[in-house]
Amino acid sequence: MDVSHILNSLNEEQRKAVTGDPGHMLVLAGAGSGKTRVLVHRIAWLMQTQQLSPQSILAVTFTNKAAHEMRSRIEELLQISTFGMWVGTFHGLAHRLLRQHYEEAKLPKEFQVLDSDDQHRTIKRIMKAMEVDDSRWQPRQVQSYINQKKDEGLRAAHIEPGYDIYTKTMQRLYQAYEETCERAGVVDFAELLLRSLELLRDNAGLLAHYQRRFQHVLVDEFQDTNAIQYAWIKLLAGQEGKVMIVGDDDQSIYGWRGAKIENIHRFSRDFADAMTIRLEQNYRSTQTILSAANQLISYNQDRLGKELWTDVSGGDPIDLYAAFNEIDEAHYIVARIEQWAREGGRYSEAAILYRSNAQSRVIEDSLIQAGIPYRVYGGLRFFERAEIKDALAYLRLVLHHDDDIGFERVVNLPTRGVGNKTLEQLRVYAREHNVSLWQASIAMIQAGDFTARAARALQIFIDLIITLKDDIEDLELDEQVGWIITNSGLVEHHKSQKGEKAQAKVENLEELITAAKQFEPGEAEQELPALQAFLAHAALEAGEAQAAKHADCVQMMTMHTAKGLEFPLVCIAGLEEGLFPHQMSLAEGNRLEEERRLCYVGMTRAMQRLILSYAESRMLHGRQTFNPPSRFLDEIPDEFLHEVRARKQKAVAPRFTQQKSSPEHPHSLGRRVRHPKFGDGVVVSVEGQGAHARVQVNFDQHGSKWLVLAYAKLEPATMV
Repeated sequence: MDVSHILNSLNEEQRKAVTGDPGHMLVLAGAGSGKTRVLVHRIAWLMQTQQLSPQSILAVTFTNKAAHEMRSRIEELLQISTFGMWVGTFHGLAHRLLRQHYEEAKLPKEFQVLDSDDQHRTIKRIMKAMEVDDSRWQPRQVQSYINQKKDEGLRAAHIEPGYDIYTKTMQRLYQAYEETCERAGVVDFAELLLRSLELLRDNAGLLAHYQRRFQHVLVDEFQDTNAIQYAWIKLLAGQEGKVMIVGDDDQSIYGWRGAKIENIHRFSRDFADAMTIRLEQNYRSTQTILSAANQLISYNQDRLGKELWTDVSGGDPIDLYAAFNEIDEAHYIVARIEQWAREGGRYSEAAILYRSNAQSRVIEDSLIQAGIPYRVYGGLRFFERAEIKDALAYLRLVLHHDDDIGFERVVNLPTRGVGNKTLEQLRVYAREHNVSLWQASIAMIQAGDFTARAARALQIFIDLIITLKDDIEDLELDEQVGWIITNSGLVEHHKSQKGEKAQAKVENLEELITAAKQFEPGEAEQELPALQAFLAHAALEAGEAQAAKHADCVQMMTMHTAKGLEFPLVCIAGLEEGLFPHQMSLAEGNRLEEERRLCYVGMTRAMQRLILSYAESRMLHGRQTFNPPSRFLDEIPDEFLHEVRARKQKAVAPRFTQQKSSPEHPHSLGRRVRHPKFGDGVVVSVEGQGAHARVQVNFDQHGSKWLVLAYAKLEPATMV
């Protein structure tokens, strides 16, 4: 069988990973080393040379985007359809498993998936019903506790409350939350994994079936797995299945959300005969950037070890700018992006990375002043927007009347006279009689438990939902969604609000109809009614990027968001102790090492040019700080750095000295100047030479400010 087309595009180490014996394998894939290519080609190689059925392979990754890319590459390489293959995210595959075996999983056939916001609302409702003070016990804290315990494989019944008030309270809320979800027939994201693990563990015949079926299990981004995901993989692999993991311990940056870097270290012990292959050839960055990143990450302990290299030598040095303050830093970054554009680069090729979202404001201001278009990653995604979640709640409730979360969200939206007192009565009745809010409403109306006004309002709502269900029976999916959105009153509600924001909400609701029109169910939803399949899809997509594509704009994002991306020009701002590395990490060695890995990830996003900067003083969170440069800068050898303005400890001359004005200083001491924002003032100090010389101006209305001449746009002002 001719399989040369599978190997033609691979380097030597990639070929070893692709063609290795069909056993366990650990592939340490450095940044930009082509790990997805190796994973896809390994699947193709196994199918071609081992005559494996596509259904005998389980391939797992972390995002829907990555799963879609994997499927597309397999189809392109083998010229086959991937329909029916088990290729997807952990949550997507767990959802598929539960849909196929809902009875064994003790779930209703029409079970729904809660996203994070719906889970939060449910917890708030439970806390209120149980009279738990939410000023002392934050709902987000409770949500985090529940998800963490599920990620560890622990049910509320497994937790010994003891005498600790924190554990007792959390365990009690966890127990109530479990009961609420069981009654409503809903599962959250963490439950998808835990329930599917329990399904396999507690059903020997089912487990044996899937262990025989999945002869090969391949896992991408293994360094990001948590405890339950690793347990899930080991259980499915069993004694006979062969596991190939692809990951990079140097890029493990999600410990704060449960990822366990020790999983990648444990793999070779748990799968003792596993072959280890290192992919160290980088196809993204210059050798200068790679060498600097290699040196930085070498300061971490207990690494599995690798050294990134490229066959393209050299590369521009990394620019390091020591800014006077955050405004100077922002101006410098913007000036470098303007220079990039003047030299023929596109704005979309430039990325600005930062450790904290709070850093973006000043940089955004500078970009706006310069007239440079930009996009901030990490804003609300489509399925997370409030108006979309309102519409989805109506859709869920029409489909499944006992959905308490959907009921609470829209029973009084638009306003129809169902107040908090009525809702509280419903909650009490539902809890005491172990029924849903919908069932409680009908029973209490019939019993005459409400005032006439409240009963009428509730009855109108119930009649509306029943009518909507009848109305959409013979409609296509997009017609169903459009009919419910319109006749629920949501569209008119937002139109009546007027203004641009209200119009944007209406447009988003219209876009939901478009999404329904374009929806194609996956394997897990094939047997479901169209609306139910669409709702499952919407829940799984919540949190995935849905932002519109921009033609040419600067990309701004946190360091974590940048994972998996690459840009010709990367600017990393805020390299100061306490900011990056973050203050919370400084007392813990493992947290500090994760911060270093985060810096390594940021640096290796850069393809051609890398710019690092820090500020000697910074106004952040309402406070002026004077933090020293980040230790990470000292861990990068000087030979790879070009210091645009020397760090304090390396400065040759004293700082903040007054100088006579030179030809490069158009504004001498005592000269009155005018600034487009701050108005008129007097130059009281001058420092530095060249493009980054700065002046101190005492403005009449805004006080004393330091300004970099290259960006300040100062003009002579008439003496008064």
